[in-house]
Amino acid sequence: MQHFLKETDFTINQAAEVFTLAHALKKGRGKHTPPTLKGQTWAMIFSKSSTRTRVSFDVGIHELGGHPIFLNKSDIQLGRGESIYDTANVLSRFVHGLVVRTYEQTEIEQLAELGSVPVINALTDYLHPCQIFTDAFTMAERWADGANFLESLKGKKLAYFGDTANNIANSWILGAAMFGMELVLAGPEGYEPSEEIKATLAESGHAPTWSFTKDPEEAAKGADVLYTDTWVSMGQEEESSDRIRVMKPYSVTSDLMKLGKSDALFMHDLPAYKGMEAQEDVLYGPQSVIFDEAENRLHTQKAIMSVLSEANRR
Repeated sequence: MQHFLKETDFTINQAAEVFTLAHALKKGRGKHTPPTLKGQTWAMIFSKSSTRTRVSFDVGIHELGGHPIFLNKSDIQLGRGESIYDTANVLSRFVHGLVVRTYEQTEIEQLAELGSVPVINALTDYLHPCQIFTDAFTMAERWADGANFLESLKGKKLAYFGDTANNIANSWILGAAMFGMELVLAGPEGYEPSEEIKATLAESGHAPTWSFTKDPEEAAKGADVLYTDTWVSMGQEEESSDRIRVMKPYSVTSDLMKLGKSDALFMHDLPAYKGMEAQEDVLYGPQSVIFDEAENRLHTQKAIMSVLSEANRR
């Protein structure tokens, strides 16, 4: 049984297939969508609140011919202490796949290991693979002219600013290595990538393509993409004042954008807090593609579900 718990769970060929299919699904939306999930029911278990992830998966499952069931963790016995073993086995008898958004990566790994249906990581505190595939597709659709999506990513420089030890930064470490991109992480001391993500990358077999700097200007120079994320993720609210103070030098400003290439893209996976991780004129400026990223969650995740379903039918 194949799952999508981290970027490198897909092969390079499968990633290429996802991007090509996402492009086709986007162009053909409202005209013809293959009923890949026809007759299937997929459960969406969300322990964390969500806008883009929940809506895009709900709509995507529906458009692929399936039926989504949304389950807040408090709606099911898992939230009252039922074991992951029992939950995985019971749900596997009812549904054809699980989309899970939770805190611990180990929880989603156990659901995949103990159940008998495909599991998709819709975000954990450790990784957010659907977002990184979406972001990479959003870049590639601008650079690839409708073909050779993966080739268009090779050698591109992505500068990431802020908390370089969070789930998005971790996922970019995996994604950049997989796609052949140069990743420069710029953040304060004490927020460097963990030994855990270094080990995960080593296990994947992909060579590291990332570096870390405390200098945001160094990271921005010549970048094709300037990327940032919220400084205070869910569950970190008590640390907000300290995080805002140390992250402030890493806010993406118009001056920082000027250090990138003239046609550099600005990206943020949202939600964004104006004037914090990015200035408002950057967030909504001409180089920003934040709402394209948001829309592409739908098309990319439909492609991920389709490729995963096909792989598990073989």
